[in-house]
Amino acid sequence: SLSAGLDLPGRFLFATLTLMTLIAILVFIEEAVYIYRKIPSSKRSIIIWINAAAPVISTTSCIGMWVPRSTMFTDFTAGIFFAIVIHKFLMMMIKECGGQKMLLRRFENGRFTISTGPCCCCCLCLPRVPITRQTLFWLKLGTFQFAVFRPVLIFLSIVLWTNGNYVLYNVSPKGPALWISCFIGALTLFALWAVGIMFRKVRILLKCKNIIPKFALYQFIVILNHLQTTIINIFATQKIIPCAPPLSSTARGSYIAQQLLIMEMFLITVISRVVYRRKYHDLEPPECAAEEPGDKKQTP
Repeated sequence: SLSAGLDLPGRFLFATLTLMTLIAILVFIEEAVYIYRKIPSSKRSIIIWINAAAPVISTTSCIGMWVPRSTMFTDFTAGIFFAIVIHKFLMMMIKECGGQKMLLRRFENGRFTISTGPCCCCCLCLPRVPITRQTLFWLKLGTFQFAVFRPVLIFLSIVLWTNGNYVLYNVSPKGPALWISCFIGALTLFALWAVGIMFRKVRILLKCKNIIPKFALYQFIVILNHLQTTIINIFATQKIIPCAPPLSSTARGSYIAQQLLIMEMFLITVISRVVYRRKYHDLEPPECAAEEPGDKKQTP
């Protein structure tokens, strides 16, 4: 077994990372109880979902670290959960503006800047889109499609994997892994683009709601959970990360990615507790509603 093959430093590392995961879970549970007691029901579930992203990723990484054969299932579970969180984050920004009706009233004559990352940050010639119910619908659809289609594609991948047709690190055009990964990547970019468009519009209005540090934490989770893991896996498949018997290069790369994620998600869980709790003591939605006339006048 894995634990039997570990030396003393290895066992100490595994024990430390497991303890960090348990602490992250306890911090989240305490924060969820606080949110349940203090936050209005209209925002409660959304904020709990967003706060759960880091502890869930930490937990799945810890399980994958201890049970190597479960890595594919744990990675897919984390991917499905975070796809839902991206949609929840967009909905949270709308809720913090007072809901869709209040957002449309605040930005009655405003426009969305769609030349933003990660899809169109270089396309400065793109027109600015009026803020209407239809454009809000398309933004919500941009994140909702990711929350729906990514679980479907991941389920398809698991079915093909159990049948031996899906090999995660096989980048051959003849294999399904490359095409499924490319399709998921495209869906991810569209979802992140929708969130970026909304954030760029409401970041000044919601500065009183700590939206900038919240968005920064959300971005860190995206980068660490997707980009960092992808880079490590590429290094492992190209043998840049050497094998260390009994672990192959890909297995060792997976271990490194999981261990880094546990430490990073632990820090994000602790910081999220501070950022999300601070807002509820200081500010309430009526305070922003009182600023509404001024906001309308300043809207170009």
